[in-house]
Amino acid sequence: MAANWLPPVSLTASGRPVFLPGEVERCLLPAVDLESENPGLAPFRSGLLVLTSHRLLWIDEQSAAGFAVPLAAVVHAYPPKKSIRSMFASPRIRLQVSVSPDGRIAEDGVRSEVITVVMRGKNDPDAFYCRLLEVLRSRQWEAAVVAEKRNTDSGIAEPPMAAAARVRMPVVGVSGILRKEQELWESTDKSLQEAFQDLNALMSKAKDMVQLAEKMRLKLLSSTSASGNADDEEMGSKQEMQDWLLSIGIVSPVTKESAGALYHQQLSRELADFVKLPLERAGGMIALVDVYCLFNRARGTALISPDDLLQACTLWEKFDVPVMLRKFDSGVMVIQSKARRDEEVFVRIASLAQKPDALRTGISPSDAALTLGIAPALAKEHLLTAESKGLLCRDVSPDGFRFFINLFTDIDPSDIYMNKNNGPAHVWSSALSLSG
Repeated sequence: MAANWLPPVSLTASGRPVFLPGEVERCLLPAVDLESENPGLAPFRSGLLVLTSHRLLWIDEQSAAGFAVPLAAVVHAYPPKKSIRSMFASPRIRLQVSVSPDGRIAEDGVRSEVITVVMRGKNDPDAFYCRLLEVLRSRQWEAAVVAEKRNTDSGIAEPPMAAAARVRMPVVGVSGILRKEQELWESTDKSLQEAFQDLNALMSKAKDMVQLAEKMRLKLLSSTSASGNADDEEMGSKQEMQDWLLSIGIVSPVTKESAGALYHQQLSRELADFVKLPLERAGGMIALVDVYCLFNRARGTALISPDDLLQACTLWEKFDVPVMLRKFDSGVMVIQSKARRDEEVFVRIASLAQKPDALRTGISPSDAALTLGIAPALAKEHLLTAESKGLLCRDVSPDGFRFFINLFTDIDPSDIYMNKNNGPAHVWSSALSLSG
């Protein structure tokens, strides 16, 4: 089995790899094989190759399986050969890697083997080799190991900028606490001044902050689940802090430089993973323009255009993702969870429209928005859809739209004057009689 010689990789619901702390995506190549010179090891055929700052990932998009080659285990990378024979064959880049005694590729291996990256698509082997050498020379995985050793008692990994914030002098009494707070503020002010010197420094600091925010969010989640008897105010503050941390950004956004021809495909998968939380908080549906603002905010400086967002959403039809793009008859476009069904929404709207006050005065999009937990503009679209299904009737006045339960469905054509004792018409007449 091929899985016996490469460690597996965790994938998201949309097929994107789950990155390690501090790991950044650098390059993507389609239709790539991974072969070993050891004939006893099965090769990987025609998958997506992802070069990151820590690993070389191979993903089979059909079976949703992924495997990784740790860059720390790469001893040497051989450039693609230039010969007449190579002009008629698929480009190949050979990697000498260390292997552990059990036959897996690992950093602390006892022997070395050679694996081959075979590019069967229209890829540029020289550009990929230069990018690979650049990543290998940077050795960013070693920086992550150094940061891991600076962990505090809370278990939150400290970024390089936070190392200077630690107090070297002992904290004793009130004066010691005040001195610690003063040194922390001075360190924070110094970090901000350094960050705003140029754009590269700002992006580096922001990346550290995103990593710290993600670890703080996980810490908050674990502490919330552990303390079940916390009061409502404390739980509310923790939820607010989690929402704030989640809005900080995406650690490794997909860019045209790294993804190339696969940009919109990978952007579509990344967007499908991103909208899960906003959809849960918005009741299963969110306007496309709101997603555009939230997604660009999370991507930081790697902004996308509205056309890129729309094209990424339309590609969801080809992938097995739990979200979809929906367009109402009025032209309003929304992103909706596939688990959300219109029938459930119609039941809630019908229940709202049959309340005594609603039977007398009707319901507005704002009333439906409060019940459904969505924006008024989307609630209006649901009301119009329910009207087209014959569930509601519309009344247009200078005050706006008002919707009433459709009483015509409760009328017997053979006896139009008969009032059913258990139907909406009976409830409506009762509500009118009580109101005088």
